[in-house]
Amino acid sequence: MRISHAVLAIVAALPLSAQAAPTAVFPAVFINSSPEPTSPAETERLKTMDAALTKALAESGQYQPVDLAPIAADFSAVRDIHDCNGCELDLAKKAGAKYAVVAWAQKVSNLILNLNIRIEDVETGQVVKAGSADIRGNTDESWSRGLRYLLKEYVLRAR
Repeated sequence: MRISHAVLAIVAALPLSAQAAPTAVFPAVFINSSPEPTSPAETERLKTMDAALTKALAESGQYQPVDLAPIAADFSAVRDIHDCNGCELDLAKKAGAKYAVVAWAQKVSNLILNLNIRIEDVETGQVVKAGSADIRGNTDESWSRGLRYLLKEYVLRAR
């Protein structure tokens, strides 16, 4: 079956969000394995990372973040979404998503941290994209650069 040029033109003219897959972007988790307590600045960096990740996914045209409010009660019972034996897939499915996105930052010390993102297909449980970036220095700039690198090299890169 041949697709006409008119049909292709209509599809190409659709807004990217119409073509984007519904995606459950769960709040990032902070894992502090350092001896220092978690600082308010780190809590803010995690929130900033969440917002930047969600925005970048939406603007890519590949993913359309879904509202997680309908599953808030189920989600509130989960202690660590990145390591919950696949519960993120069930929650994403309940939210009507095709993909589940989990992100986490791990602090080893104020000098050594890593940022991680995993995107899974809700139906198959397969990891479709994933990446980890080690960052040096616990600053707004190092977190921002680490996230930009992850997005560019692993998450939004065409494969």
